[in-house]
Amino acid sequence: MRDFLTTADFSRAELDALIESALRFKRRENQSQPLAGKSVALVFFNPSLRTRASMQVGLYELGGNPVVLEPGGTSWTLEHRDGAIMAGDKTEHVAEFVRVLGRYCGAIGVRTFAPLKNWEEERADPVLNAFAKYSEVPIINLESAMHHPCQALADMMTIREKLGVGRKRVVLTWAWHPKPLPMAVPNSFALAAAQMGHELVIAHPPGYELDDELLKTIQDQSAAAGGTIEFTNDLTAAHKGAEVVYAKSWGAKQFYGTPEVDIAERAQYRETWIVDEQKMASTNSAIFMHCLPVRRNVIVTDGVIDSEASAVIDEAENRLHVQKAIMAHLIGIKD
Repeated sequence: MRDFLTTADFSRAELDALIESALRFKRRENQSQPLAGKSVALVFFNPSLRTRASMQVGLYELGGNPVVLEPGGTSWTLEHRDGAIMAGDKTEHVAEFVRVLGRYCGAIGVRTFAPLKNWEEERADPVLNAFAKYSEVPIINLESAMHHPCQALADMMTIREKLGVGRKRVVLTWAWHPKPLPMAVPNSFALAAAQMGHELVIAHPPGYELDDELLKTIQDQSAAAGGTIEFTNDLTAAHKGAEVVYAKSWGAKQFYGTPEVDIAERAQYRETWIVDEQKMASTNSAIFMHCLPVRRNVIVTDGVIDSEASAVIDEAENRLHVQKAIMAHLIGIKD
């Protein structure tokens, strides 16, 4: 049994194989149904469009059956902490929930966002790791407090599709947003780009650095893959020569628990930290990427997201094919 919690748990060769498998699914060269007769539980603590739809459609196309559960909605409220005295609003512990689902399903996908209240606690991914601890079947991370590996793998597939194999100059840029957002997407994009050996530039205002320990992992992975990492607070300089511009907002870890402080701090960047036509004009004919949903004329201008450079819809489609590859690899017959 093997989980899919973060791309760091997989080698470059394994990630390449998953992307190639996804491309075969997309080209319809592989129309097998390796999940025939199997069910996969999809546990959503948070809202979803692309993840939910692509997982359900992917399971159908692989011959499998999705079991969608929403704790506190279509299933009982869940407690994940060991040793908890469950005298409050939590009805069932993950220990029972996960092991029962494992008797019905071949894998469990779980989506659980960071509440942005306690950085030290949330950076340990407590809910996701509780699922992994108790599960007897593979756990697929559908976005946790720290990682969104399905999105990151679809991102790497999109870059390969659009620009071919090999190192690219890839810019991950922070963008202004009216409220703090979790770090899972930028964390996973940076990690996967490093694993692929890209020339990665991470641009953000002072104080919006990613997690120190994760950055060490990203730097190690980059070095092993023959890539490079650059950090900058100069958004204009970051775009020069870029082949990929990936925009995403995230909250500052020192402001977890005090969103009003983060909102006040980020206000100064509202007019400047946005991907617009002028910045894209300084790139090397870059493609624009974003995981969606995106706030138009906040993260990116209409002129960019509606241009031929925009890859966001292809990127969203590729979630379907990547997740089919992941599920086929974890619980199906290998293609």
